[in-house]
Amino acid sequence: MSTASPSRPSPPLHPVGLRLHSRPVVVVGGGAGALRATAGLLDAGALVTVVSPAVVPALEALAGAGSLSWIPRGYAPGDLDAAWYAVAATGDDAVDRHVAADAERARVFCTSTGDPDASSAFRVLSDGADALPRDGRRGRVVLVGGGPGDPGLITVRGRQALAQADVVVVDHLGPRSLLAGLRRDVEIVDASKLPRGRAMPQEEINRLLVRHAREGRLVVRLKGGDPFVFGRGMEELLACAAADVPVEVVPGVTSAIAVPGVAGIPVTHRGLTHEFVVVSGHLPPGHPQSLVDWSAVGRLRGTVVVLMGVENAAAIAVTLIASGRPAATPVAVVVEGTTGRERTVRTTLADLGHAMAEHCVQPPAVWVVGEVVQLSTGTARGPGSGDGQNSHSQPWGWSGGA
Repeated sequence: MSTASPSRPSPPLHPVGLRLHSRPVVVVGGGAGALRATAGLLDAGALVTVVSPAVVPALEALAGAGSLSWIPRGYAPGDLDAAWYAVAATGDDAVDRHVAADAERARVFCTSTGDPDASSAFRVLSDGADALPRDGRRGRVVLVGGGPGDPGLITVRGRQALAQADVVVVDHLGPRSLLAGLRRDVEIVDASKLPRGRAMPQEEINRLLVRHAREGRLVVRLKGGDPFVFGRGMEELLACAAADVPVEVVPGVTSAIAVPGVAGIPVTHRGLTHEFVVVSGHLPPGHPQSLVDWSAVGRLRGTVVVLMGVENAAAIAVTLIASGRPAATPVAVVVEGTTGRERTVRTTLADLGHAMAEHCVQPPAVWVVGEVVQLSTGTARGPGSGDGQNSHSQPWGWSGGA
């Protein structure tokens, strides 16, 4: 009679952190596992190169923005040359083992997302998510507003939901670095909608939320900003309600107020403005599907905050001026607000289109029209801001209000 041999205990780990800022790291793979790893690496300031024939939309957006390098092919010997750290995340066991073996020979520490036991490095959770009890109730959906970008600006309830999630359906504008802290068994679904690029249809997102919840999972829909501020959160809530799926809404910090605020620009100020309006600029003035009365917005005296308005900025500015807003009205464009890549372009309404082009402004960006822009000294810095660098199309001094 044979008896099974007792399993050998794993050797003890030496707890240590990697300082990867400005150091090259290679991620092999382009799926959800690669996105999870890349999010944490970028948050640590690593110089990330992704090697994969195809990538999920969120990684494509990061590559397009210059946040990482993408080599669109399969893994090849030599890809780890000069790397300080590597991640094998293809989902193909044979390829991941090959990457891990090459890393071992090159004395490069490597994490294999599919086979932790074969890894020379392990991701250590810092938020205690693995120790949290699993939700024993029937499947449900939690719509979480992740805030404007800085992971520190998500609410406590939002973090709790992520810690308990079975599935996370994420937008590319959500705080990506939070993905790095999820449990290893959490399924990540990239539901990005890229400007003029790849986009998961809203109907497909709704279907995924309902299907996973009906299978008994806790599904977190992680969105940028607030789910109900141009976030189509209500459409997702209605789809779940129609399918008799319980839904919880976790409000988020909206970029319409937070991004200007972190840049030192209040949307209201005593004695200067008694109103502010938030407008979607994804459609230009005169577009048959636009629901914005731009002429009425142009007649307002208060602050105008425009979201999703990079592409149509010049046309919107022309319309606002034609409707009565002075051409010299100050404007501030805050790019990638609350993140380490934040920068602010200051200009006037008349010069907005030129300033956008001159400073190569790309989404995500929030722009603010109004006298409140002159209140900023350019020195305010949020918890996720970088070195406070500002690009000035026109300098503005301090103009103290009442």
